[in-house]
Parts: sequence; structure tokens; C-alpha cells
Amino acid sequence: MSGIMDILNSEMGRSIVSGVADQTMQPKNKTQDVLMMAMPVLMAAMKRNASSPEGAKGLLNAINSKHDGSILSNLESLFNGGVDANVMQDGSKILDHVLGSKQRNVENAISLKSGVDAGTVAQILKVAAPILMGMLGNQTKQQNINSPGGLEGMLGGLLQGNSPQGRGDQSFLESILDADGDGSIMDDIAGMAMGGDKKDDGIGGLLGGLFGGKK
Repeated sequence: MSGIMDILNSEMGRSIVSGVADQTMQPKNKTQDVLMMAMPVLMAAMKRNASSPEGAKGLLNAINSKHDGSILSNLESLFNGGVDANVMQDGSKILDHVLGSKQRNVENAISLKSGVDAGTVAQILKVAAPILMGMLGNQTKQQNINSPGGLEGMLGGLLQGNSPQGRGDQSFLESILDADGDGSIMDDIAGMAMGGDKKDDGIGGLLGGLFGGKK
């Protein structure tokens, strides 16, 4: 199965990067850096939510009722003249549901790594979230996913199916998803954003290597 990184490196992915860059008035290379970090983090958070029957059912219902992949059918229209306010509002709702109180921490962490200010990262995430849901909608149809268990497996496959020729950002993402091995993704991201206050062989040590910061 193709991974989320492979999708972002496809022709469609390049169109998304270009459109988001124009929307946020950022260089394409910086926008791609943010998206290459943000998309798997969002997907990992969705997978975590989908690990419970209620969470998986809610995500599957959202995909079936609203996020069927049609947003990807005309990307030129999506970005022409700026992304519609309704799409941005939808993105805000998705982020609030998926990341909750950790949203600001995620934005700050990606900002630190990418060099893009946190406010712009927040805007990129608002555009990226509905697009990611559209990608999941397409994958759900292609794989004929109709059960919560199937959804969680699909999300895992998209996270693990990345190309072995992935960029350095990919190893960064794999490291932060659960850096201390405690099964919690979000506390690791929060620790990163706060500069890393866990022991050196956990998130604190990892961050010192990634960002050149003090342990």
C-alpha cells in the first residue's frame, strides 16, 4: 500500500503543495516541509482516535457523510481565488476533534522543525485537514472499508507504507509519533513543543539531536 508520503510526492500531492503555498503565501519547499510533517502526525492522531470503537465509528461516519474524496477531484477550483471559508472552518473543526488541546503544541513543534512561523503552520493545517480527510475518503472507497476495524487497519497501512527513499522528515515523524514508547503520541508532541523535559534517552534526548537544543 502506498503511504501518505508517497501520496504527497505524487502529481496530486504536488498540486496540493502548490495550492497551499499560494494560499499561505509561503515558498513551495517550506510548504512541502510542513505538509510532510503535518499529514502523518494528523493521521497518527486519527489512528489513535480510531483505536476505540466509538472513535472509529465517528471517523467512518464523517468520511461517509462528508469527506468522500470529492475535494480532491478539482484542486484547481479549491485553490482558485483562495480556499473557501467553509473549507477552512471545516479544517478547524477537524483539527479540534483530532488534536484537541494539543493543537497549539503540534503547531509549535512543526514550526520549530520547519522554520515556518506557528501562525502560518496553523493556517496550513486548516487547509491540510479537509484534504487529508478527502484522501482517507478515497482510500476507504478503493479498499471497500465499511467497518471500524478496517478503518484502523487502513490508517496503519498508510502510516507504515511510506517509501524507503523518504526524506529526512520521515524519520523525524517516525521518531515523534511515540518517542518514549509509552503508547501516547500526543504527550511526545507536547514535550517536543515545550523543548523536551523527559529524560535524555526519551523525548528530551531526541529533541537535543533534532533541534540542536540543550537537553
